[in-house]
Amino acid sequence: MKNITTRDLTYGAIFVCLMTIGANITVWFPFLAIPIAGVTVPLSLQTFFAICAGLFLGRRLALLSLTAYTLIGVAGVPVFAKMHAGFFTLFDYTGGFIFGFICVAFVTGWLIEKQTQLTLGYTLFVAIIGVLVNYFVGINYMYIAMNTWLGLSIDYSIAWTSMLPFFLKDIALSVVAAFVIVKMLKRLPQAILLQRRMQSKN
Repeated sequence: MKNITTRDLTYGAIFVCLMTIGANITVWFPFLAIPIAGVTVPLSLQTFFAICAGLFLGRRLALLSLTAYTLIGVAGVPVFAKMHAGFFTLFDYTGGFIFGFICVAFVTGWLIEKQTQLTLGYTLFVAIIGVLVNYFVGINYMYIAMNTWLGLSIDYSIAWTSMLPFFLKDIALSVVAAFVIVKMLKRLPQAILLQRRMQSKN
């Protein structure tokens, strides 16, 4: 695509790798999973890395990176949670969160590009918006999936309250993401930040 540099591809590839690692924390630490309605939902760092992608890469490159991550998993590479892969993973009860990560990357990237001067307060606001976007998409998808093609009956209120531990975890991690990204961007050459914003407008 136009204006995509080698550095951009490298940054995007790094976040694909980080998403893969973040998705499979429970592979190495099985206790980081919570049973819900007869199934087990893994605790992951994917929301954290999706937010970081948006904050660091901007909307266009973050969107491309998270879309690439999803397509790699759909193609059969085990990059999704529990080392799963394949097209039908998208139709599982957590499939909505995969779509949610793409939305998170785009929304946080779009919001962060609206500021010429990044502050911790605004970056934290954007990160929290990213968490809300992810859970809105993911939980609504999970509720529909469980009550339709998966045949698992669950109340809408239970779908939300059961995800509270994950939500609180991701809110806490959004604070970490804001601190890390603000510190990181302040150390980068200003030209990199200007180029990122100019590319997002093309």
